[in-house]
Amino acid sequence: MTLMDILSPQSVIVGLRGETKEDIIEELVDALAAGATISDREKVLQAVLEREKIMSTGIGDGIAIPHGKSDAVVRLAAALGTQKRGVDFEALDGEPAFVFFLLVSPANVSGPHIKALARISRLLKNDDFKKKLISAANAAEIMAIVESEEREHPPSN
Repeated sequence: MTLMDILSPQSVIVGLRGETKEDIIEELVDALAAGATISDREKVLQAVLEREKIMSTGIGDGIAIPHGKSDAVVRLAAALGTQKRGVDFEALDGEPAFVFFLLVSPANVSGPHIKALARISRLLKNDDFKKKLISAANAAEIMAIVESEEREHPPSN
């Protein structure tokens, strides 16, 4: 599985408007709600916010990977957003996040969800990749950057 399998141009937002963690999560869920991936926006939003209450998904180094599981999710899907100002995502390093990957999956699916989280984390450890995402001008450019990174670093399964 690659990120290209779960990400679409419609679920990519350059220049997220939100100023808070909740705003960012809502924008990303809305990007998925525009497609056919989720059947109930509110249920999915609540699932991600509930997960966030357990422990912040701001993993540090400018990255946040909010995620959740819900029976209102049809299939594993991701939304990707960037923001140049940075948002406090309560990361362990205390630094703001600039790259946000939202991952949602059906409630009864664990394996692919965990693999996708690991894949996202692994790719975002590459500072060059992260910087390219932050400086991208539009969704098409982000998709091309992700596709290129996936080619250079194929999954090991």
